Amino acid sequence: MKNLYLIAYLDLKESLRAKWFVVYSLVFGGLIALFFIAGVTESQVMGFSGLSRLLLMYIQITIVILPIFILITTVRSISGDRDNHILEYMLSFPISLKQYYWGKIIGRFITVYLPVLFAMVIAIIYGAFKGAAIPWSIFFLYTGLLFAMSSAFLGIAFFISSFVKSSEVALGIAFFIWIFLLAFIDIALISLMMQNRFNEELIIFIAMINPMEIFRVAAISLFDPELTVMGPVAFYILDSMSQMVFVLVSIGYPLFIGLLFAFMGYKIFEKKDLV
Repeated sequence: MKNLYLIAYLDLKESLRAKWFVVYSLVFGGLIALFFIAGVTESQVMGFSGLSRLLLMYIQITIVILPIFILITTVRSISGDRDNHILEYMLSFPISLKQYYWGKIIGRFITVYLPVLFAMVIAIIYGAFKGAAIPWSIFFLYTGLLFAMSSAFLGIAFFISSFVKSSEVALGIAFFIWIFLLAFIDIALISLMMQNRFNEELIIFIAMINPMEIFRVAAISLFDPELTVMGPVAFYILDSMSQMVFVLVSIGYPLFIGLLFAFMGYKIFEKKDLV
């Protein structure tokens, strides 16, 4: 257990020194600052005002930015160590493969999740200082949704990194997965629906198994429990389950996806040639 935490600490320390972490933190911190400068908390649109509107805008932008940042910064975690011969050096110490792999995941999760969470905390502190009403229930649910989505894409990234030897190939696969999932949020599904090749239930099911889409719908449902902005799709979702159950599923499903891919990645890493 001590070696596990040591690997996590080393990965965390290495990430904090990297330039990507500075950029990553500035992007999400800068988004919150930009929203405050633009006066988002002091305006009202479609009934959303104050911190509620700021969190809604922040979460909608995070849907697109967070997955690609996690993928491109994490997908080289193991393959990069293999390219630089760091993996061979680390395993020369009395460290098991399990401790190395899961220690890397713990360390990297801290670095990708904390900046996102810290940006939301800054928004809450600033809003409290300004005397705005703080939507605590939305804040804690968003925290859970961000935790789940970070877990999902971290697991996918480590799965890719476990079997790809070249960092360039790993980056290419990461970009393809991001673009593919992003396209299936709206563009690809709309084209399928317009061509009437599949029935509506199947298309909605395809959309809901996309971690980015289920995160997006759950985020909207916190402000619009009836999902009126989504039109007829809302009836299919809300007839299947209540709004609260849907939010819980939206947290549990990405967590399951992340753990599943992380475990599969470990099994590949355990059996594959390491160097």
